Amino acid sequence: MDTLNHLLYLLTLKTMTIPTVKTTLAQNIFRVLLGLFMLYAGIGHMTFLRAEFQAQVPDWVPFSKDFVVLASGVAEILLGIAMVIGTNYKVYTGLALGLFFIAVFPGNIAQYVNGIDSFGLDTDTKRLVRLFFQPLLIAWALWSSGAYKYWIKQKT
Repeated sequence: MDTLNHLLYLLTLKTMTIPTVKTTLAQNIFRVLLGLFMLYAGIGHMTFLRAEFQAQVPDWVPFSKDFVVLASGVAEILLGIAMVIGTNYKVYTGLALGLFFIAVFPGNIAQYVNGIDSFGLDTDTKRLVRLFFQPLLIAWALWSSGAYKYWIKQKT
């Protein structure tokens, strides 16, 4: 529970100082690459990949599939921009993106459980393998932004 409280504290921006973490050149390159990927995905949500993303929205979500896809597309665009140019807030952005990846994971699970073909994932094996990439995306967001390093530093 202490870890959750600390994460919530970070996300509410209740400090006067912005957390800074020195990141390596490799982390910065991967942060920008992830940001560009998020921009591409966000634009795809609103345009040429809209139907593919709608197929991943679980039926139990209490909003229209189109609204969910458009809203998540906006979030992805904003997070992508922040990952690319928001270096002063990269720790917060990394945390937010990691949480975003957790929030959309039920869509990936629903795609697997319901056998939904989308994005070339047309077999159960492909859909199952896709599930294992979500933790990698979370780790990528936290590592490349320095959020993981900052979080560990705060715990010690």
